[in-house]
Amino acid sequence: MNPAISIALLLTVLQVCQGQTVTSLTACLVDQSLRLDCRHENTTNLPMQYEFSLTRETKKHVLFGTMGVPEHAYRSRTNFTKKYNIKVLYLSGFTTKDEGIYTCTLHLSGHAPSSQNVSVLRDKLVKCEGISLLAQNTSWLLLLLLSLSLLQATDFISL
Repeated sequence: MNPAISIALLLTVLQVCQGQTVTSLTACLVDQSLRLDCRHENTTNLPMQYEFSLTRETKKHVLFGTMGVPEHAYRSRTNFTKKYNIKVLYLSGFTTKDEGIYTCTLHLSGHAPSSQNVSVLRDKLVKCEGISLLAQNTSWLLLLLLSLSLLQATDFISL
């Protein structure tokens, strides 16, 4: 086999292996709903299986996904959206009975699953607006800081 083809094939396999790694799982509160943001790398076009689950008192409860069967008690309470590198699950009517360890698991066929956990307690949750302002949309802050430096350099403003 041609060495160039072997290297290209190896790089493709390596790219697929890491194309489903969960990079973070965060939880926050929107009104009375729990929002779970599962961010992941996405370097492949292959279909990815996913699952959101809750472990409470050592029992796993599947909330939503394509890997396991969601429990009937959660089906009417979940709302799911996904984009290129994020999967978001909303659990409506979140109460202290829903506290526990939430897990986001991704699986690409033929590869080991990747997952992240987050411990969720109702009285410790932050509102989602605070998280999205700082963690999700930092580009406006960077632009503001760069603009201030430019304005100061041109003596338009003095700080």
